[in-house]
Amino acid sequence: MISESQLLVLLTDIETSQVERTVSINNTDKFCQAICAFSNDFDRSGKPGYLLVGVDDFGRPSGQKFTDQMLRDLAGIRSDGNIQPLPAISIQRFCLEGGEVAVVETLPSPLPPVRYRGKVWIRIGARRAVATEHEEAVLIQRRVSAALTFDALPNLEAGLSDLSDVRFQLSYLKDAVSEEVIAENHRSLRHQLASLRLFDLKSDCPTNAGVLVLADRPVHFLPGAYVQFVRYSGPDEASDVIAEKRAIGDLRTLLQTLDLLTEVNIRSWPVEVSPLREMMRFDYPKVALREFLVNAVMHRNYQSTAPIRWLWFSNHIRIASPGGLWGEARAENFPGQVAYRNPVIAEAIRTMGFANRFGMGVSRAMRALELNGNPAAKFAFDPGGVDVFLEPSTHQPDAREREVHGSNR
Repeated sequence: MISESQLLVLLTDIETSQVERTVSINNTDKFCQAICAFSNDFDRSGKPGYLLVGVDDFGRPSGQKFTDQMLRDLAGIRSDGNIQPLPAISIQRFCLEGGEVAVVETLPSPLPPVRYRGKVWIRIGARRAVATEHEEAVLIQRRVSAALTFDALPNLEAGLSDLSDVRFQLSYLKDAVSEEVIAENHRSLRHQLASLRLFDLKSDCPTNAGVLVLADRPVHFLPGAYVQFVRYSGPDEASDVIAEKRAIGDLRTLLQTLDLLTEVNIRSWPVEVSPLREMMRFDYPKVALREFLVNAVMHRNYQSTAPIRWLWFSNHIRIASPGGLWGEARAENFPGQVAYRNPVIAEAIRTMGFANRFGMGVSRAMRALELNGNPAAKFAFDPGGVDVFLEPSTHQPDAREREVHGSNR
């Protein structure tokens, strides 16, 4: 974070590849382009970039005042999913003579190229622009191998032929890259995959994320990459098994299977809220189950050969995910502190539409439980895994409601 004296120097200096000024206080599109460009750090400065909001072209504060909501909106750029992978930013407000200034500090990304709405933005000197194919290729080559997470590492057992070209070209690419960029694209399949961190050009093989997103059978290369669903008739694993299913396949297929299993197994019933209106009540809200399952798929340890276990008992649900909390996330700051073990997988899940905003899934699930009348979720953390425990809604249907409406949708 910069000091006020450092800010004053930035205000009086010319715009460079690390500094951009703007009078606008609500041009989110411009802000995101600047943050994306700073994240890509095209000139390899290794230094943070600074977006100075509320400053004119001459470095003078423009007399703006920033409310707390304005600052929250700026901070929300990080988690809205439009910049991929997530940028590392921080926000400061300074009260100077002539007005307030908001400073958005952006750190260089270890996983370039970074995209905003499917386009790679860079800065060369004071100029900000969409990267050319050659400039994007330079960014791909600059990844720091030592800084790569497991999902971005090459999977040496897989080859290009193990990835589905159809799945990539007709589905994933259209979700991840803007139409204009696709129309102008003359690169090989390998380079297109590499630009999205799904292929490692140096090793000439898919990354682990590429295998998970595009291979027909990711478990052939990553044996634990599936979800084991078991439903029991009683309260523990000694009870009879009612249903069993493995959610398996490429990432999109796996997540769609989880959605289907949720739909099939949830019970629902109408509750009268007024003489003319009913509302549906569920034993478990779909939103909560979906968020916790997507969260498990996104954050699990893919180096483990153990699957995610989704166990549905008569009186509770347990979702057990291999791999403990990651990075800065701790039991005492969960779920407020978010850290990504698998940033490329997180990006893919957001790209495919299974997550709307990063870092909000657990909070959204907890709210859904509360509104549906379920007790709050409970969590168990250890180095080997994270367990989520859910209990059914306390508003269970009475005998008459079960007879009239049935207990299953």
